[in-house]
Parts: sequence; structure tokens; C-alpha cells
Amino acid sequence: MKTLSAAALAALLPMAAFATKPLTVCTDANPEGFDVVQYNSLVTTNASADVLMNRLVEYDAAAGKLQPGLASSWEVSADGLSYTFHLRPNVGFHSTDYFKPTRKLNADDVALTFDRMLNPDNPWYKTAPAGYPHAQAMQFPKLIKAVRKLDPLTVRFELNYPEATFLSSLTMGFASIYSAEYMSQLLAAGKTGELNSKPVGTGPFVFKSFAKDALVRYAPNPGYFGAKPKVSALVYAITPDSNVRLQKLRAGECQIALSPKPQDVQAAKADGKLQISQTPAFMTAFVAFNSQKKPLDNPQVRQAINLAFDKASYLKTVFGNAASAANLVYPPNTWSYDKTIKPYAYDPAQAKKLLAQAGYPNGFDVSVWVRPSGSTLNPNPKAGAELLQADLAKVGIRLQIKVLEWGELIKRGKAGEHEMLFMGWAGDNGDPDNFLTPQFSCSAVQSGTNFARYCDGKLDKLIADGKKTSDFKARAKLYQAAQHAIHEQALWLPLAHPIAYGLARKEVTGYAVNPYGRVNFASVGLK
Repeated sequence: MKTLSAAALAALLPMAAFATKPLTVCTDANPEGFDVVQYNSLVTTNASADVLMNRLVEYDAAAGKLQPGLASSWEVSADGLSYTFHLRPNVGFHSTDYFKPTRKLNADDVALTFDRMLNPDNPWYKTAPAGYPHAQAMQFPKLIKAVRKLDPLTVRFELNYPEATFLSSLTMGFASIYSAEYMSQLLAAGKTGELNSKPVGTGPFVFKSFAKDALVRYAPNPGYFGAKPKVSALVYAITPDSNVRLQKLRAGECQIALSPKPQDVQAAKADGKLQISQTPAFMTAFVAFNSQKKPLDNPQVRQAINLAFDKASYLKTVFGNAASAANLVYPPNTWSYDKTIKPYAYDPAQAKKLLAQAGYPNGFDVSVWVRPSGSTLNPNPKAGAELLQADLAKVGIRLQIKVLEWGELIKRGKAGEHEMLFMGWAGDNGDPDNFLTPQFSCSAVQSGTNFARYCDGKLDKLIADGKKTSDFKARAKLYQAAQHAIHEQALWLPLAHPIAYGLARKEVTGYAVNPYGRVNFASVGLK
């Protein structure tokens, strides 16, 4: 009788025989859905694009560079107008209770994924009620002339003009590749909405179920083309209260807790069962002013609010030592950051003068929206909002605080219903355009990601021209001019650049916080 070696035996056994431990992650909010192209929040990206799906190109946060994804290689034409991608062979889509694929990934999947977002005549185009916020904000309908299938494993993007950020944009969650076969099945059955509730991708995990305010369940993808998940299951335990997340972590109900408060981090340092992961985040917390609503349409009013706010007190109370002051749009270590721009000082007296000059010597009434639960970009929403309310009261501005559930806040904020709102933005890679186009371009007003609702032709041209040139120095000069315009107009009350933390139990291996807020639980194991 022949005896099998350990390696041979392992090859015959299913992966689940070795990955016997499930991983539970305590998260801070519900995903809005799982059809990621419809949404722009990081919570939704992490629940859909990052665990279920892949993109043609990925961004390696540790190495700080692009890497192959579903495309094993690509070529760019000399004029920058053509990008040809060669797809990995034998990449399978998820097999689930509701979909059994009959073929592997091919160019049809890539073509339909993008045609859906770009072509109003595509039958899938209108299935996203609020449109495609990131694709529209990044001006993909204007940029992309055609997506052509050259052969089953080769697809070519033809652009209307060169854009230096195009490859980087393809690493974003909205550029995840969908199954054309599954979409055809849903369209024929009249069940297009199930793309949002019963997702299918090529990623490391397979969707199992979602119970709002409770759990999202995933199973490892046994056919994943990359490194296989090291756990037997992945569970997102939706836990809005950061104190409860810490309690669950200590009790072993979660192995990882996201978005801890600074106090939670300090408590974890004294707990021998816990470990801390941290990194400076490529993120900015801010209060956005809706420039389309009076009196916030007046730049003097917006400047006055910046001058009236004691940012140092805010940072100490809300972030402890876990953030640095934000003065401009993106963090100071980002290339093109203009250090010559002088931040607004804390000067209530000057704020009152500006309000009087603007025609509001007795102040005015205004509201600010804030989420109920803490996050990396706003660890203590209640305290932050109350500090802002107290500071503005000193200059005569009567601020009403309105607490909205995260999904509602995002939805209504994108529609421009707010006056002011606490918000944050995380770039997907180190490019400044990750902040500028989605937050300050005219197209982003239409798509809803521009929470300042500010459209200015000169600023829009600076941002657009910055993307069209590959000359690093020329781009930096354009982006510095854009920063000056944004600062002078005081479109935001910049708050903080946080340090991103994640808490985990000591038995967790391979976990690291991503500076861009994205997650990769495929690399996480349990001892």
C-alpha cells in the first residue's frame, strides 16, 4: 500500500480542512449595499470591492506602487491614448447558491463592467438610481472613448485625451470587475436589483449573507487566483459603538476591531491579549460647507467659521494624540502639498469682523450633520459637533446639530441637502488627484462626492490640466494653484489627518492597517 506524503495529502484535502478558524471583524457601520459602483463610502468599499472583487490593476500600499490584478500586464501607447490589458487566464467568478458560472473571466466582463457606467443606452445603466458617483466624479464618461475586446483575454481602453492618473484610478473600488454572465442572467430574469444584494466577484471571499445592523458573512473562495484566505470564514460584526467593539474584542467575540477611539488604543496598550496596528492615514477629516446655500455661499462667512474654530482644542478632545492638524486638502507628506499657504488662525475677533462685512453682524442660524458612531476620521462625533457649536456661538452663529445614520447622511449629503456636515475623505493611493477631482471638480458636484457643492471654471481647469500632463513638476504647480484657490474660498473647515489604528487579539497574524483605509483580510490568519 502506497503512503502519501504530507504535501500530497494536503493537495487532496479541501482548504477548509486546514483553515479551521473563522475571523470576526467588528466594523463601525452598515454597508450601503454590495454593488460598489453605486456608492462612494469606504465602509461599502471594504464590504464589497475589497473582499469580494478584484480590479485590472491593484495598488500595493506597502510598496507604494501599482501591481497586476486581473490584468497580468499592460501596455500604454506613446501618445497616452491607448491602454491594452492582458487578462490572467483561468480566473473564475464565485460559485454561489444563486449563480453557477459556466466560463472563466474574459474581456466581455471588463467591457460590460465599464460600458454599464459609461453608456446611457446600456440596459444596466439606469439600474443605479443615484448614478455612478466615482466614475462620474473621475470624469470617466468624458475620458473613455471606447473599451474594446481584442480577443478573449485582451481588452483595450481608448481615451479621448491623455490622463496621467488613469491607471491609478483603475485601482479604486468602483473599477471592480463584474461577471457579464451573471449580469445577463439577472437582466433576463428581471432581477437587476440582486446585483446589489447578491454580489458575485472574483475576490478572495464569497458572499453568504447580510443582516442589517448585525452581520455580513463571507466564505473563503477556494478557487481564488491569488493567495488563498487563511481563515475558514469571515464575518463583519456591525458594531457602531467603539466601546462595544473593544468589549467584544476583549471577550474574543471579535478578533479585530476597526476604528477605535484614542482612549480604546490606550486601553489596548495595557492589555496583554491585544495588539495594535497603526499608520499615518492618507485621509483628511473636515467640515464641508454647502456653497450653494445662503449664507454659506459667501466666502467671508466660510472664512469666519474657520477663524472661529479652536482646532487645537478639537484635536486634543476628539483625537488625543492620534491626529495632526489639517490645514489644506491632503496630508503634508503628499507631493505637491503647498507649505507656503498660511492656515487660518484661531481668531474669533477677526471672525466677527468678517461676519459683519458679509452682512451678518448678529450671526445667523445654520445646521451641521454628523454621524452617530465614531470612525477613524471622526472618533467622537458628538464631542466634535458640540465643540464646533460652542465656538460658533461665541461669534453669534447659532449651530443646530443633526445626527443622521451613516447611510442616510451619505445619501442626502450627495444630494446636496445639507448646510454643513462632518465628513472625511480617504485617497485610494498617494496621488493628490484622489482628493482634488472627487471633492472639488464640477463633475463631482453632479455625482455628489463634492460636498462643498462648489463649481468654479478656473479651479476645475487647474484640476483637469493636472491630470492631463505626466510632467511631475507641471502637475505639482497646477495642484499648488488649486490648493490656493480652495484655501482662499474656504470651501472646507479642515480638521485632522488621523493616525489610523486597528486593534486585534494576539492570536491574529498578518494584519496591518492600510493608510488608505482599505482592507485585505485574505492575508490574515489565526494562531
